[in-house]
Amino acid sequence: MDERSAAQALSALSQDTRLSVLRLLLSAGPNGLPAGEIAERIGLPASTASFHLSALERAGLTQATRQSRQVIHAVRMVALRDLIAFLTETCCSGHPELCGDLACSMPVHPRESGQMTPAYNVLFICTRNSARSLMAEAILDKLGGDRFRAYSAGSDPAPHPMPEVIEKLQALGHDVSGLRCKSWNEFTHDDAPRMDFVITLCDSLSGQRCPEFGDQAVTASWPLPGPAQFAGGTTERALLLNELYAGLHRRIGIFTSLPIASLDRMSLRHRLDDLGEAPVSLQLGSR
Repeated sequence: MDERSAAQALSALSQDTRLSVLRLLLSAGPNGLPAGEIAERIGLPASTASFHLSALERAGLTQATRQSRQVIHAVRMVALRDLIAFLTETCCSGHPELCGDLACSMPVHPRESGQMTPAYNVLFICTRNSARSLMAEAILDKLGGDRFRAYSAGSDPAPHPMPEVIEKLQALGHDVSGLRCKSWNEFTHDDAPRMDFVITLCDSLSGQRCPEFGDQAVTASWPLPGPAQFAGGTTERALLLNELYAGLHRRIGIFTSLPIASLDRMSLRHRLDDLGEAPVSLQLGSR
């Protein structure tokens, strides 16, 4: 650990609430705790807890992973041990044994495999949030691993997801238990997760202007025809749905492989726009 990283970690811990959160997570061990439970046990509003958890994660002291529909936060024991080692490495003129090895008081955990990468929140939006955006959410949920948290919403959400889309996702091994049609207003509240990427999947959003999802969000458009536009018989519609799934799967697969941490916002925007301009082989019949 270098001085800059140590200073960032100590700065995050200089706030009493964050210190309480870290101590709570230490007591929970490597399994961590859901964000909602952390807020409840510390006695904080969800938005305040999210703010402090984000600060600890940016400092590299904690790690957020998605398990089903929950976001679990846990202490990065390696980072905490490295911080203590950095603080004590020059103790007693380089002889820490003279004043006690503080690192010995820390529980031993296996070292993490590879460098910790942040989890990015991605929101897919379209008008009805009943097909394309739900499909994209499910695909990213499966391909993104711990690096991405997938969400979807619509400007005018339908009452229920399109049955044939849910059937397709189930047949391909996706977890559809949490998929539902919802308004994009759910992601504009103070306690909503902050979006890193917002990707629209239709040409227009029923004439509505997309709301603000935070200054940090990188936006892009991947216009794709919705299954409601598919004409023809059952077999033809199934083929078109397969093509739609394949197109989304390819784009999202490329997206998840991008070196996001090393690209600036403009470069990321260009990369996403390039994906949106990729040709789609869907051929729609007359309705």
